This record gives sequence, C-alpha cells and structure tokens, in this order.
Amino acid sequence: MKNRLNKWITRLAGFIEIAVSILILIAILLASVSLVQEMFSDGTLLTVDTFEVFLGHALALVIGLEFIKMLIKHTPGAAIEVLLYAIARQLIVYHTTTLETLIGILAVAGVFAIRKFLFVHAFEEKEETEKEKTKRKRKDDAFAQSGQASEETEKDGRM
Repeated sequence: MKNRLNKWITRLAGFIEIAVSILILIAILLASVSLVQEMFSDGTLLTVDTFEVFLGHALALVIGLEFIKMLIKHTPGAAIEVLLYAIARQLIVYHTTTLETLIGILAVAGVFAIRKFLFVHAFEEKEETEKEKTKRKRKDDAFAQSGQASEETEKDGRM
C-alpha cells in the first residue's frame, strides 16, 4: 500500500513539474514576442541603454529555458548551467561595484571548479543494464586480447 502511494505521489509530482514547465515555456514565448515588439516599437535603432535592457530581458529568457531543462532532466549538470547563466546575467546586466563584480567572477570560477573537480558524470549518463555492461566488457576484453596478440607478433618479428 505504502509503495503504491509513493509511486502515485512521484508520478503526480512529475506531472506537476511538466505542467509548470509548460507554463514557464508559454510565459517565455509571450515574453519573447513582447521583447521583439519592444525592441522595434519606437522605430529607432537600439541605443546603449535600450540594448542593456534588451540584453537583461534576453538573458532572463535564457535562464528560464535552462530552468525548464533542469526541471525535465533532473541532473546536477542542468542545475549548474542554470547557476552559471544566472550569475553571468548578474555580472553582465547590472552595474555593480568592483567588489561585487569580483565576487561574481569568483562565484563563476567556483561553479566551474565544482563542475571540473566534484562533478560526477554518472548522474548525467543513463545507468547501464547488466546486459550492456556484459556486452561492453566483452568488447573491452576482445580489444585487449587483440592488442596483446599484435604486441607478441611485433616481438616475434624483432627477434
């Protein structure tokens, strides 16, 4: 009974995540249309000020898309990408003090360090079934044996 309830709650949570993702995607699409209209509404070319506003809105939309990917994928890599985009947006769009900019750069460096040294790729890849593991092991063994055979042939040829 408890196991069935857990499965039902997990499935319901998955459906709610998908529904939230769809709502966010619709909001992003509407905001994209609004962004393009805003860009060309006054009939003038983009100025530096309007470009900064445009860039801020565009990066917010990109962060929204990455957030949707994170909801769907459920991987640490997707969460790291959302963090990177959010920090980059903060650094690019807002004019902050030198100390705040330095802290943002250190935050990006920290996220890259986490991704490089602490990131486990096993979370990203699908788990291999026993059949796939056995098949891969046979290929590796066959490759290793063919390498040993060619080394022995080379040794025999040198002597």
